[in-house]
Amino acid sequence: ARVMSFVMTIFIFVPAIAPTLGQAILMIAHWRAIFAALLACGIFTLVWLATRLPETLPIERRIPFSFRRIKLAIQEVCTHRVSIGYTISLGLISSAFLGYLSSSQQIFQKQYQLGTLFPLYFAILALCIGGASFANGRLVMRFGMQNLSRWSKRISTVLSLLFFMYVLSVGGLPPLWTLMAYMMVTLFCFGIMYGNLNAMAMEPLGHIAGVGAAVMGALSTLISVPCGILIGLSYNGTVIPVISGFTISGILIVVVMHWIESAPAKDLINSNYSE
Repeated sequence: ARVMSFVMTIFIFVPAIAPTLGQAILMIAHWRAIFAALLACGIFTLVWLATRLPETLPIERRIPFSFRRIKLAIQEVCTHRVSIGYTISLGLISSAFLGYLSSSQQIFQKQYQLGTLFPLYFAILALCIGGASFANGRLVMRFGMQNLSRWSKRISTVLSLLFFMYVLSVGGLPPLWTLMAYMMVTLFCFGIMYGNLNAMAMEPLGHIAGVGAAVMGALSTLISVPCGILIGLSYNGTVIPVISGFTISGILIVVVMHWIESAPAKDLINSNYSE
């Protein structure tokens, strides 16, 4: 969880910096320069990975490729209560976040008329997730993954419910400072949960880490993308759809995590995979 938190810190800093860099490029060059910058970054990344990133799995520990092994590994991921439960939770978190991402420009630039200040506000909120991941890397060794995830889940869900009722009372147009305060706390909680849920979902899958991570990524994406698109398409000139997405996803995460934690001990450690 600590390693995942530090990885997520770097990962989240990218969307925080990206809009600012894009705005800077547009200020000094044509819009086509953005695609040239993407090409340059892609080439740099390709060269860097090809020359500096060694294979982490020793040859003697590699398992021969076979569809049967892949099938068994996928079956284990999908039938293990811990792995599939936390994977679903990750998908729900990403659903709300993608809904926010797809609506953020309309909310900040059109609804609140921030114009060119949009990248700044977007970066502030993105840094809340990055800061949470960094803080989690230090706190997880003291309080544990379960406790941090549990309290982050409770805080974000209760806050979302309260803010949702407030948003309805003001016609879906809350003052900007209240929206920013809510989003900062909620995204901070999401940043805490994201690294921990990843680590907890992978905990029983160490023997099939590669396939397990691939299946987790695929399943969470299959959940998050359609739901995130639905939230984005629901934008109606207010923040109600976005806040609804955070509220509903929070409630569902509470239900899923209760289902995980209520499992018998033997179900939490059971493994169906074999060579």
